[in-house]
Parts: sequence; C-alpha cells; structure tokens
Amino acid sequence: MHKQLMKGNEAVIYGALLGGATHFFGYPITPASEIAHAAAAYFRAAGRVFLQGESEVSVINMIYGAASAGARVMSASSGPGVALMAEGISYIAGAELPAVLVDVQRAGPGLGNIWPEQSDYNMVVKGGGHGNYRNIVLAPNSAQEMCDFTYRAFELADKYRMLVFILTDAYIGQMMEPVSFPEKVLHGERHSWAVYGDSRSRENLITSILMNRELLSRHNIHLQEKYQRIEKEICDFQEVQTEDAELIFVAYGISSRLCYSAVSQLRKKGIKAGLLRPRTLYPFPRQRLKELSSSAKLFITVELSNGQMADDVELALEGRRPHLLYNWMGGVVPEVSEIIARTESDMQGVPV
Repeated sequence: MHKQLMKGNEAVIYGALLGGATHFFGYPITPASEIAHAAAAYFRAAGRVFLQGESEVSVINMIYGAASAGARVMSASSGPGVALMAEGISYIAGAELPAVLVDVQRAGPGLGNIWPEQSDYNMVVKGGGHGNYRNIVLAPNSAQEMCDFTYRAFELADKYRMLVFILTDAYIGQMMEPVSFPEKVLHGERHSWAVYGDSRSRENLITSILMNRELLSRHNIHLQEKYQRIEKEICDFQEVQTEDAELIFVAYGISSRLCYSAVSQLRKKGIKAGLLRPRTLYPFPRQRLKELSSSAKLFITVELSNGQMADDVELALEGRRPHLLYNWMGGVVPEVSEIIARTESDMQGVPV
C-alpha cells in the first residue's frame, strides 16, 4: 500500500476527509495549527466546507449548529482553546450531537507554552464543562493512528450521538512518519433527529434545556445508560509482552512510545516488563488492568502530567498491587534511560 510522509497533524485531515467529514470550523493554535492549515487546503479542494472562526467560542457554537443540521463536523485545538470551548462542549453533550474534536496537548496551566504535555486528561476524559456527561476519547500514539482514529471517530460519533475527542500531544502532532490511508471512503447518512430545513425534519428539535425536573432527570439517566453501553462495546487497548510481565507500564501518546523502548531494554536486562496502552481513554480499560493485577507485581504509570491518568489506574487496581507514578510536567520529556534507571531501582523493593 502506498505511504506518504507527513506530520501527525496533517494525517488527521486525511483521515477526516476519508471518514466523511463535511465541515471544519477552526481557530489556529500551536501546536495544533497544521490541522487547520491542512483543512483550509484540503477540505475546500474536496468540495467540503472550511471556515475560520473569530475565536474558539464561536467555533464550538458553529459545530453545534452544523451538527444539528446533520453535518459531519470537526475542529482541532490545544489546551487553552479547548478550555474556551467547555460551555459549548457541554451543550453538545446535552443535545446528543455527533462531532469530532482534536486536542493536541501543550504545557500549562494558563498559556504555558507550546511544548508537549498530557495535562488535558481530566479536562477531556472527565468532561470539562458542567453536567453529568462524557466524551468518547481516542488516544493515538503515531501519525498513522492520527489518521486512522480520526477516520473511525466520525462513525463512533454518529453511532452514539456523542462528541469524540482525539487526545494527543505536541510530539505526536508534530512528528513526521509514513502514513497509509484507508481504502474505503465513508459518507454520513441522513439522521432522523437532525434539522435539515425541510418538511421531513420540521418536527425535530435540538436543545439541551429541559424545563421539567422529571424530564431532565430521565435525560440524565438516559445519558448514563448510553455511557455504560459504550464502556462495554468500544473499550480498546494495546498490550505489549504482558503475558509473563512482572512489571507493567501504563501509558498513552508519546509516553507509550518511550515505554515501548523501555520494555525492550528491560527485557534484555532480565526484567520481565510489559506495557498496557489505552487506545480509548474513555472508556478506560479498568477491567483489563484488574485482570493483569492477578499476575503482575508492580504497575507504573508514565505520563506528562501531575498524575491525572494515574488516578484512574489506581482506581482500577483497587490496591491489589503496588502502583508508582513516573511523571514530568512543563514540557519536560524524559529519556528512556531515565525510565529504565528508576524502574531498576524500584524493582529491587518488589517482593518476588
């Protein structure tokens, strides 16, 4: 299959167009700007719609409107921009609208800087805006997966009527790698619930406000039931040499790629290391972590944050095994040798 060398950010747009995206509304922000740049060129060349909003607040409301009218719509941003979208994201969740949003994480808090970090985990995986809602969250760790996951995201968004996040980081977004493209071009279908401005959709209503407590309660219960179904149906992860592992790293994005190398080098040193990489951060692979805790002796979460995903790992393990956090913040990314040295030291205190 033909491959093309490109940045992860650019691969997103190829995946989106082949996945049937019809509209891109965006506002540039480093390190996600190449996504908007590619969309400006390729969406219009493909006969699709690209529009740059005056701010992230306007962008998320454009997404709300276009999704209400049945469009396959998306945007891309980074931490400060996604934070500005929080109110609209909550409205989209309440109205059960399908859309795709890419977050290329940068260092924070505040404006921080453009270096890679993974500190948007809580904001994206736990919701971000107000109310009892969730987003489906996919976590690519390569340019190829930036394409593939975006391609898949539109199908998931339509199936579950939800916002699907692609949560990545500045390294994965900026890294250039060979990418092959899906062979089948997907297209969205007419939605029975959308407002198309014709007689068939005249009675449809898109809203996130319910003026009756009982109705709002039932709506919230309906959402939770949908999320429970999603947790059973689409939880996805990758395992690397976990079959006999005494030590298991848990990592996503660029951190998982560091752990690939660490696992290989630790194995050469006689340490039975493995890796569990969540491909979906929501739903999170809690059950698989619980199963692995019956054999592995130590779990180590590796992430570029203050330990946001580590909290979910800790909850999944339920205290069955020791759990450590190796973390870096502010754009600092460790060397593989640093991970290995810390692991060798910590493994000495783990009972055989």
